[in-house]
Amino acid sequence: MGSKRDHEGYFVQDHRYGAPMPEHLLRSVGLPAAAGRGLFEAPTFTCNHCCAVRVIDRRAESPTWCKGCDHYLCENCGPAYKRTGVCRTFKQIMDEVVERVNRDLPLTNLLQPGR
Repeated sequence: MGSKRDHEGYFVQDHRYGAPMPEHLLRSVGLPAAAGRGLFEAPTFTCNHCCAVRVIDRRAESPTWCKGCDHYLCENCGPAYKRTGVCRTFKQIMDEVVERVNRDLPLTNLLQPGR
């Protein structure tokens, strides 16, 4: 059995020789202000419930860990999982989409967290 770090990726952004990136732009994509100046390196994870890629800030609160699928969850899917305890992976959602399309059923409400 692996560790939580086995699920991590790696992000590097080099602004040592260019103008710093505006903080509002960095925040809009989920990066800390430090990412826009100098060399920034950080671990990442991909949310197993929606496939969003996020930078892990080891100084901040850890992302939610889903016991159902054994993966980190993003700030959108984590609260829904904590509230409902329901693990719905992206693969499960896509399997349901394919099944509904094949049966000519509506696709409403499939992507709502915690459904």
